[in-house]
This record gives sequence, C-alpha cells and structure tokens, in this order.
Amino acid sequence: MEFFKSTNIDFLGKKWYFLTFSLIFSVAGVLSMAFWHGVPLGVDFRGGTLVYVKYSHTPDVSAIHGDLDRAGLRNARVQAYDQAHNSNEVLIALDIQETSEQALDRGKTQIIQALESHAVPGKQDLNNASSLTIANYLLERDPLHLGTDAGPRYTAIAQSVVDDRDKAKGGVLGSLDELKSVVDPAVVASLGDNFFVSDFGIRNVEIVGPQVGQQLRKQAILATLYSLGGMLVYLALRFEWIYGVAAVLTVFHDTLITVGAFSLLNWEISLTVIAAILTLIGYSNNDTIVVFDRIRENIKLLRRDRLADIVNKSINQTLSRTILTAGLTFLTVLALFLFGGEVLRGFSLALVIGILIGTYSSIAIAAPILVAYQEWRGERGKKPIAMPLRSGNSPTPPKEKVKV
Repeated sequence: MEFFKSTNIDFLGKKWYFLTFSLIFSVAGVLSMAFWHGVPLGVDFRGGTLVYVKYSHTPDVSAIHGDLDRAGLRNARVQAYDQAHNSNEVLIALDIQETSEQALDRGKTQIIQALESHAVPGKQDLNNASSLTIANYLLERDPLHLGTDAGPRYTAIAQSVVDDRDKAKGGVLGSLDELKSVVDPAVVASLGDNFFVSDFGIRNVEIVGPQVGQQLRKQAILATLYSLGGMLVYLALRFEWIYGVAAVLTVFHDTLITVGAFSLLNWEISLTVIAAILTLIGYSNNDTIVVFDRIRENIKLLRRDRLADIVNKSINQTLSRTILTAGLTFLTVLALFLFGGEVLRGFSLALVIGILIGTYSSIAIAAPILVAYQEWRGERGKKPIAMPLRSGNSPTPPKEKVKV
C-alpha cells in the first residue's frame, strides 16, 4: 500500500525553511530551560514526598494551591489525575526529602492541616483517622457497654469503619450516616461526638530520598548517552562514520526539542518520560536508517548523479512508508495521550512530540547533513566519502539513469 507514488518533492531545496523551524523551537526550549522554567524534574529525580488525595467531589486545583500557600507549603505541586474516570484524585508533591517514618507522618499531617479549611473545632477528621485512633476512642467511650470484652470488639469495629471508608467508599465517606449499615447506630452516634467528615482523604504517602533522586538523574543521563554512542558506532560500521554523526545529531535535535517542550509547558520530567525519550531515540533512528539505506542503494545505481539529487530521490521513494508507519504510530500515542489518564500524560506527550519531530528530522535534518558535509569536502578539494560507499560492488548504472 502506498499513499504517494512517483513523488518528486525537492526536500533539500527547502532546507533553510526546515533549519529556521528547528532553530525557533530549539532556541525557545533552551531559553526556557536556562531562564524561565528550567528543567522541570519530577519527584523521581529531585526527591520529595508524594501525597495522594481523594476528594468526594471534583477537586479545585487552584483552591488547593491556595490552601497549601496559606499553610506555608509554597513549593508544593498539585496535579489532578485520572480525570477521564472522574476519580476526583490529586497528587501533591512536597519538598520533604527525609526518608524516615517521621517524614511520612509529617508530610501527611501538613497536607491534612492545610486542606482542612472547614474543620470542626475540637473534632477529628474521620476520613483521615486511623483504625487505632478510632478504636482507642471507642474503648474510652464504650458506647456498647461491653466492659471487659471491649478491646477486641472495638478494634474489629474500628477496622470495619476503615475498611468501609477505604474499600467500599473509595477512601472518602460522605457522612457519618453511611456507617449505619456497617456498625451499630450507637457507635455511629458516639463517633459523631468526636469526629466530623471532611471532603477528602489521604490515600497514600510516598517518599523519594535525595540520594535516590540524584542516582536516577545520573542513570537517566548515562542511559541516553550510551544509546547515542551505541547508535553512532553501529551506523559508522554499517554505513560510513558521517552517517552515524548525522544520525546522532538528529537524535540530539529531537531530544532537545522534546525536553524544551516540557520546559515551555512546565510539565515534570519523570522516569516514564525518560523511558519515552529513550524509545524515541530508537524510533527516530529507525526512520533515519531507512532513508540512509535507500540513499546507499541509489548511490550504487546513480553514481554520476549529484548527491543532493540522490538524497531527494531516496526521500521521495521512502515517503509513503514513512507516512504509513509514523501516521499509525502517532494515532496510537495520540489516543494514549487523550484517554490514558494523568498518570501516563507525560509519557504519552513525550511520544506525541517525539514521533512528530523524529519523523520530520529524518527527512529535514539527517539527510541535509550528509549533503552539507559532502559539499564542504568538495570545497576543500577532498575526496568525497559518501559516494560510492563501498567500491568494487557497484553495478553498472542503467543508461537511462545516467546524466550526460
């Protein structure tokens, strides 16, 4: 199946338009990383505390920011996620980087205190109370008059309350009345004397220590550099060294624009984003190698043609294949971006940007680098290395393809 047959687009003739486009987006990304948003690293890399909060209604992110600011948590990041499924959950990232149990409790307590803007004075929040807290209160009040058998019974009742809240109600009770079908009404009435029901509940608290974050940053950089180095060596052996250099420069161009886009949008770069970038390095190089392989074949057949004409012809011959493969892949990652939820939003955005830029750069960046280098060697009076690639194996070119 081919979308385009016998195309004759002068891609190299438009190289200055391509260069201008790449410069605009590359420079914008570099300026954003240098002066505006920097490189917005996620908690995975910078370290910190992640607090997952479940609401009984659609959360207002701006209102949450306001509550956190008033509580002194001015560097907190708030991100709503899984909006497609109306889960009413937000992720709050704090800069608390200690890895102790006390740090976990402190982060949770700070969030609860900041978000309880409508707390009832003198009462505890049942949506954020532990089973131990509930059991101790019931044991003290003994609403069922159990006497000596009170300890195990109230522990079981408290656990039933927490299980109903966290499992049946998704982490948030709407009111105390919802417990009447779970525990004795006398227990519910007693809980109402000391507890109130807020509109949120802390689902989970996680910590990434600063040493772990630093190690992950180092490993992410090394993984990217190793992949670039491996591709340079492979292409230098498979084709010629200039092909490897062109491919690596192209991938660097793609990575710079992708990371720059995240900086411009101020979206955090997490481990999943790094995984997407590494995936794109391979994907972009795959497209580039397809074009390079066709160039090598055509150089053997069209030895008397100018390299620029051979490159143009090769790009046109592979254009249909490029559009088909890139188009289908793009539709897949676009669906992931639109419907995959907030957790995968950064990963899918990196893929969306990378596939567009990677496909573009295989045509508009990698191929012109070959021609520019060839022309530079010609101006210096040096022997061209790009054609022919391997001597002794080139067939006699067909007469109709030889320029006179």
